[in-house]
Amino acid sequence: MYYALVNTAIGILYTNTQPDVGHTDEVLYGMKVQVLQQDLDSGRSLVRTHYRYEGWIDSADLYPANAVTDDWENGAQAWLRHNYADILSAPKIQALPLISLVRGARLQHIGPVEGDAAGWVKVRLLDGRIGYIREPFLMPYIAPREVSDLNEEDFRSAVTATAREYLGTQYRWGGKSPLGIDCSGLCSTAYMQNGILIYRDASMREGFPVHPIDRAAVKPGDLFFFPGHIAMSLGGDLFIHSTSKGGYYGVVINSFDPSHPDYRPDLLKILSACGSIF
Repeated sequence: MYYALVNTAIGILYTNTQPDVGHTDEVLYGMKVQVLQQDLDSGRSLVRTHYRYEGWIDSADLYPANAVTDDWENGAQAWLRHNYADILSAPKIQALPLISLVRGARLQHIGPVEGDAAGWVKVRLLDGRIGYIREPFLMPYIAPREVSDLNEEDFRSAVTATAREYLGTQYRWGGKSPLGIDCSGLCSTAYMQNGILIYRDASMREGFPVHPIDRAAVKPGDLFFFPGHIAMSLGGDLFIHSTSKGGYYGVVINSFDPSHPDYRPDLLKILSACGSIF
C-alpha cells in the first residue's frame, strides 16, 4: 500500500479490472489517492480517494508519491477554475501546451509573472515541470476542513455559486468535470471545492457530515435525496442538479413549485429525505 497522485486530466475509476466494465467515479489531476492493490494483468490499480471512495484506475494514470510530489504538495496550491485550460510552456499564447486540464485539477501555485507577461501565473506540475496559465483561470485551493470552521452564511453562498458554475454541463454517469457530471458528482464536487467532503453517492452515510433535516428547515446549499438521485437546494422550491430525465440532459435548475415552468412533479413525488451539514 502506498500513495500516488493522479497524473492525467481525468482518471476513470472502474468497478473492477475487466476491460468492458462500467465506471463509478472520476479523479482529477493532482488528487492524492491511496493505492491498495495492483493487478498486473489488467494494468489497473485499486485506489481509495481522500473522500473514501474506491475503484480501479489505469496504473499509467498514477504518479507515485516521492520527494518531488511531497514538495509539490507542500507548496501553495490552486484549483483550476476554468472549465478547460492548457498549461503552457511559456507565458504567451503561442507556447507549447504541456498538459490540458479540467476544472478541479490541482496545481502548485508559484506566483504571478511580471513585466510584459503580466496576467499570467507560474505553476508547477507533479513531475516538477514549470508551466504558465492565465491568472483568472485559477482559484485558491481549499483543503478539507471541519463544519465547525465554517461561516454558515458564507458557505451556503459559496457552495451554491460553485454548483451554478456547472450549469449546462452534460450528464455523464460517474462524471465529475465540466466535460460531464452526474448528480452526486455535482453536489460532492461543489462541497469539495469549498472544503467539505460529503459522500460521493446519492445517500447519507455515517462518517460524513450530512445529517437528516425536515424539509421546512432546508436552506440554500442543503441537499434533497431521492431514490438514486441527489439535488442541491437554491432556496425556496428551487434546486440545481444533474439529471438525465424529465426532458433534461445535464445540470439544470428545476422547481417543486407547480406554477414554475421547470416544475419536476416526478421528483417531488419521490423526495425521500433532506440533509444538511449544519
